[in-house]
This record gives sequence, C-alpha cells and structure tokens, in this order.
Amino acid sequence: MLARILSSLEDDKAEDIVTIDLRGRSAMADHMVIASGRSSRQVASIAEKLVDRLKHEAGRGARIEGKETGDWVLIDADDVIVHVFRPEVREFYQLEKMWMPADTLGSLRVDAARAVSAPLAQ
Repeated sequence: MLARILSSLEDDKAEDIVTIDLRGRSAMADHMVIASGRSSRQVASIAEKLVDRLKHEAGRGARIEGKETGDWVLIDADDVIVHVFRPEVREFYQLEKMWMPADTLGSLRVDAARAVSAPLAQ
C-alpha cells in the first residue's frame, strides 16, 4: 500500500515527499506520508487522484478531508495516513518536526538545503 501511495504522489508531481514510520509509536497507522503541491488546485488534484487510484487499483476505499479548500488534504488509507499541503501551510504546521526523530529530521533538513542550493551552484 505504501509503495502505491508513493508512486501515485510521484506520478502527480508532488514535492518534498517524506515517509514517517509510525509502527510502535502510534496505533492510528503504520506510516505517515507528507507531501506538498504547488497550489491549492494541485493539492486537491493529487489527493483526488490518489483516492481514485487506491479504489480502482487496490480495491481500497480511503477517507478524504480538506479537498474543498486545497490547503491541507488528509487521506486516511487505514494503515497509511497521507497529508498533502500547500508549502506555506506545511511550513506552518511542521508535522515532520512533530513526528520524526530528531536525528532523522536533522538529516532531512540538510538534504533539503542541498537540494535548494544545488541549482544555484551550477
């Protein structure tokens, strides 16, 4: 299920995709996936396509909230919880900071900083 979700997000050009392992830390799901879209329209589209793919390809229904506004869409696919944000909203709520271990979060920030500065170095 996680692989299908990640594939769907990548196919729809979601950005900054992060997977957090929740096993043993939370009873709500095994994994949390956080991703960004560039606009409210893209966020809603990414979420809607993900729910459709899960239904048609995996035969699994998923609950979806927040699609109407497109700022933060939550998809509950039972063992995987997916959050798709507009970048500004994602920065405001900082779910990664809340759920990721400090050592993992530190390396994530370093990788993100490299990705941002890499085009400037060329």
